[in-house]
Amino acid sequence: MKHITYIKDIDTWQEEFHFSIEIKVRFSETDMFGHLNNTVPFTYFEEARTDFFKYQGFMQDWVKPDHETIPVVADLQCDFLKQVYFGERLNVYVKAATVGKSSVDLHYMGVNEKQDVCFVGRGTMVQISRKTGKGVPWTEEMRKKFDCPPVMSSSS
Repeated sequence: MKHITYIKDIDTWQEEFHFSIEIKVRFSETDMFGHLNNTVPFTYFEEARTDFFKYQGFMQDWVKPDHETIPVVADLQCDFLKQVYFGERLNVYVKAATVGKSSVDLHYMGVNEKQDVCFVGRGTMVQISRKTGKGVPWTEEMRKKFDCPPVMSSSS
């Protein structure tokens, strides 16, 4: 595997994932060669991240119109390792790698049915105030939710 700065040891890194969703690659997500368009993994990251946050109990509050805080993406990157094709089924994993005062660095991994890692990624999410746009610190309860939960999978 090529050197990816946010992955120190690939085996340990992979073992730390405990949440995933299943995605089937749709025809509309591929290019004229039948392989996954390079923008689509970011949509998969969003889907996995949203389900991860629902599972952790965050989304239920964030989507309330009168709730003070919302999550925003501060940065996002993807590293492509293997081609992905129309009709393939992928498990897209997400985990909290590090938690800051009001941010969380999430890591992602897309794995095909052969158990090949096809793409990996990372991105920072920040919890901000709807009114001020400034970061709002995680509560202690929220910080605890980012600890590794029991193995969980969600189908899409």
